[in-house]
Amino acid sequence: MSTTTMQSLSEVIRERHSVRKYDPNYKISRDEIEAILDEAILAPSSSNLQPWSFIVIDDEETKKELRLIANNQEQVETASAVIAVLGDTEMYKNVERVYESSHQAGFIDEQSMKRVIESTNNTYPHASFETRANIASFDAGLVSMQLMLIAKAKGYDTVTMGGFDKQKFAEKFNISKRNIPIVLIAIGKAATPAYKTTRLPLKEKIEFI
Repeated sequence: MSTTTMQSLSEVIRERHSVRKYDPNYKISRDEIEAILDEAILAPSSSNLQPWSFIVIDDEETKKELRLIANNQEQVETASAVIAVLGDTEMYKNVERVYESSHQAGFIDEQSMKRVIESTNNTYPHASFETRANIASFDAGLVSMQLMLIAKAKGYDTVTMGGFDKQKFAEKFNISKRNIPIVLIAIGKAATPAYKTTRLPLKEKIEFI
């Protein structure tokens, strides 16, 4: 990776801050949101099972209803859209499609494909719901962070929201029992500068052994 690319990435990371005040008149097209998500899903995932899906809420009336579910957070209504990231607790059911696709693309040979599929089917279905939910939540975190950095690189602002009634959300949007709401991400154009924060010194958080 070139120095220029690394500098650009570093700038995006340092310039990204959580924004809670959005321009309600600025709209991001659905095509552009799809383009952001299309890059975001290149994030790593456990066994490449990609246990994520998204609901993009950009309808004005629906955002007003969602605001009530999300503890009346203003950004839900004023952002261009809210992207709900869901975690699939039965992600192992994707294994055949995932690895057959990799085989067809020439990334894995047939023997290895069959071995991974068999191993996944012998392991994941027997894991507890809590274990699978933790895996889905972890991977949802990875794709969410990638989403926010891509959005910032394209000139947009975001904020994550974990403070919402997940049961009411699931009921409102008819979420299947295998999928669990993980986080809401507001995306749009900032109306005011982001509230900046500091970090504790790295030296207090790192140990080389």
